[in-house]
Amino acid sequence: MTIGSHLEEFHDLPVRVFPSSVKGPKGAAQLPAPESVAWRVGVSAYESDEAWEEAFARFLASVDTTKVRALVVGAWSDAYDSGPEPVIEALVAAKDRLPALRGLFLGDIVMEECEISWINQGDVSPLLNTFTALEEFGVRGGSGLGFPALRHERLRKLTVETGGMPAEAVRGVAACELPALVHLDLWLGTDEYGGDSEVADLAPILAGTRLPALKHLALRNSEMQDDICTALASAPVVARLDVLDVSMGVLTDDGATALLTGQPLTHLTTLDLHHNYLSAEIRDRLRDSLEAEGVQVDVDPDDAEQDEEDDGTVWRFVAVGE
Repeated sequence: MTIGSHLEEFHDLPVRVFPSSVKGPKGAAQLPAPESVAWRVGVSAYESDEAWEEAFARFLASVDTTKVRALVVGAWSDAYDSGPEPVIEALVAAKDRLPALRGLFLGDIVMEECEISWINQGDVSPLLNTFTALEEFGVRGGSGLGFPALRHERLRKLTVETGGMPAEAVRGVAACELPALVHLDLWLGTDEYGGDSEVADLAPILAGTRLPALKHLALRNSEMQDDICTALASAPVVARLDVLDVSMGVLTDDGATALLTGQPLTHLTTLDLHHNYLSAEIRDRLRDSLEAEGVQVDVDPDDAEQDEEDDGTVWRFVAVGE
């Protein structure tokens, strides 16, 4: 599975594409109220007539950006070959033009523009260090992704979508001080696409000491899903979660059994394991043991596929890879 559709909603707002035809304040009459939508600014990923920074400059000139609450960065020129550093620089330079910004997503790029593991990313910390009032931040693409440890007082939701999240970036996120964070969603991916982290890299997240407000934890889209579940079975952070999401990865009976035989999960409102490689017996055990306690369990295998070689070798795949 790949990502085939752009975000339709972000930061609880409908996404509105800023059109290429709008130039300056005279065109603003055709646009919605600045605070009513999440604005998507992007250009063609292939041979664009306009650089992303130019499109953003038009946006700044056409919209009352003092009221903009959410911004979605779409494709920049040659995202498969160039990183977002000029995009990040343009956003940082516009800080004073965006005082109400509370949601920012970097890289709403779909497969027709650039496959997720071919998106060139960069160090995203300047955005978080600049926009200190952000409540939600998301980024897509793991190649070249930098996420050094930082402290952010206001961030409530953090999403990192990759087909392979570099271990250094995983360790950076895990070392962040995010006292207000309620929702953390990491797509860890596969080694084939740069996802070289180990469960040990997640230790500070599993301990939960730097994330005192965390209620929704997603560690998913991983080829080491069994090892993650084994660690979660005794992780201190689990006891105060409402939602635990270990979906989209290579989850087998071993990982699910570790969850079932580990610490209690009956306090959860939701346990998400969709896209899995579980036996019918284990899926039934999960439902029987948790749904009776009021836990919503998503354990359907969905489109999880596997290949078997002539020698009996079985290949299983995360939901979103290349």
